Amino acid sequence: MRYAQGGGLTDERRSFREKLRLEAAERFRQGDENVVIAHDLPVSVRSVQR
Repeated sequence: MRYAQGGGLTDERRSFREKLRLEAAERFRQGDENVVIAHDLPVSVRSVQR
């Protein structure tokens, strides 16, 4: 079974994840290392790399 747009997440959870993505992107733009971003946002390094 395939999920609709958003992977079955609630609007609230999608919003939270988007905020994390934007924060990670800004930190990456500022030159922070992936390991530091991952530690500060509590996500995996692989998630930051993606």
